[in-house]
Amino acid sequence: MPVVEKKRRIGLFGGAFDPPHLAHEALVKTAISELALDRLLVVPTGRAWHKPRELTPAVHRLAMTQLAFAHCPQVTVDAQEIERSGPSYTIDTLRVVAASEPDAQLFLIMGGDQANTLTTWHDWQEILQLATICVAFRADSTKGSTLFESEKMVSQRFIQLNMPAMPLSATQIRASLSAGQTANTLVSEAVARYIADHHLYQSN
Repeated sequence: MPVVEKKRRIGLFGGAFDPPHLAHEALVKTAISELALDRLLVVPTGRAWHKPRELTPAVHRLAMTQLAFAHCPQVTVDAQEIERSGPSYTIDTLRVVAASEPDAQLFLIMGGDQANTLTTWHDWQEILQLATICVAFRADSTKGSTLFESEKMVSQRFIQLNMPAMPLSATQIRASLSAGQTANTLVSEAVARYIADHHLYQSN
């Protein structure tokens, strides 16, 4: 009887990571554990089509993300969206990974705020075809988009991650740093040191 090889389970977690914080790290650990992932790609956004504000330069966001996840052996920080010209679309990243790992099962990991806007994403229907959507809702979020809530009970393409409540947001962290406060309890020690060394998020 031929041996059936187990499909590799690969997660993708994209975001601005401006900066990467402890809730991001907790979500990654939760996803790896609950989804039994063999590998998780953390993908910093290049040009965010959906964010009205200017992001911190990609070189800093990439470096901070690498520092934040350096202790996670299953994690690879993937710079493809930063290196790609034009707007960063999740579907393009999924297509690249699906082509390079044709036999893998893909899991797209996101927060509840992203899930709430999923149907506005570029080629979102194809995203649902290529990956299982795995959502962790923030403690202060309105739980679930109509799409997520209607589909999660009947479809294996939607999974809710059981992540402990961590009411952190990069917006709040940037505001605190701009006001001269520290973020040492909100980001990893290595990220906090990088922010201080490069004078990021300081008001002019």
